[in-house]
Amino acid sequence: MGANAQTTVPTFVTSQVLTADQMNQSARTGVPVFADSTARDAAFGGTGEKTLAEGQLAYLEDTNVVQYYDGSTWATLGPSTSAVVQIKSTAKTDTFTTTSATFVDVTGLTVAITPTSASNKVLVVAQIAHGIGEATPWGHFKLNGGNTSAYVGTTAGSRISAVFGGYSGFDGENMLLSASIVYLDSPATTSPTTYAVQTRAGTSGSVRVNYSSTDSDNASVTRGASSITVYEVTP
Repeated sequence: MGANAQTTVPTFVTSQVLTADQMNQSARTGVPVFADSTARDAAFGGTGEKTLAEGQLAYLEDTNVVQYYDGSTWATLGPSTSAVVQIKSTAKTDTFTTTSATFVDVTGLTVAITPTSASNKVLVVAQIAHGIGEATPWGHFKLNGGNTSAYVGTTAGSRISAVFGGYSGFDGENMLLSASIVYLDSPATTSPTTYAVQTRAGTSGSVRVNYSSTDSDNASVTRGASSITVYEVTP
């Protein structure tokens, strides 16, 4: 934490003698400074602490933003144009496969973010390396988390965000392709939110992530890497 960071916002009572540190803290900044939103939330309402009320200001060191409390939630004071508040990312370099006919999380292809303001949006960018071939004739990808359920096709048979496919006559199983999903989400929360890439197999075969053939380390297998990145942005 920086020199101005606080862990509490005290209230003083009649006849209380203030220490030099308390006076210096007040003189250094008119806005309480906290390491992150967790420290901010813990600093109000406890014994001897200020009650959180509309109009309260706070500065967060981890995201370098000034926030105000509107009576129900914290909102971020930002520039008039959109700006990136924070970025979180997860890279997946190992392999994953499933024959599930219903959507399941791709293990390791998830990322968590705690928005600093309920009015901010989260840009989700996922890139998935996947193999196709005779053993992987058809498959689907989509996002899960926040309000990403809105980003799917409306037709019953096409409720996905991305699709990949091969065909039974494909010569070999060594082709590695890349699918991408990009969506601007409105989670409308300041609670931790986890985004995940989900997949399911088609009518037959399996979904293979980060490899093109059998899961063995030999020259005939093409390996790749995947990632999911989220950007909190001001409206």
